[in-house]
Amino acid sequence: MNIERIRTDLLERLEALEARSEKAARHASHRDEPLSADFEEQAAESANDEVLNVIADEARHEADHIRDALKRIALGQYGVCDQCGDQITEARLIAVPYSTRCIECA
Repeated sequence: MNIERIRTDLLERLEALEARSEKAARHASHRDEPLSADFEEQAAESANDEVLNVIADEARHEADHIRDALKRIALGQYGVCDQCGDQITEARLIAVPYSTRCIECA
């Protein structure tokens, strides 16, 4: 398993998630443009804002998992199951690179 490649991929994914989260939060907060004066448009914008907030929250949540995985890499604990202590298979780490448990414990 190429830990340095995984680390690089995680850092790239983290950067993309942080950008997505910031963009969604910025759009939902209307920092760049005010709400429409039309009531029906405001209702539609409000519904869109809810979706954007969920997108931002999900991106932040995944980013937190990635930061934890990067810490485990730095500590030399990456790929070790938190529950049983066995190695997490490479296939699982490729599918979910921030996995903390092997497939049996998950």
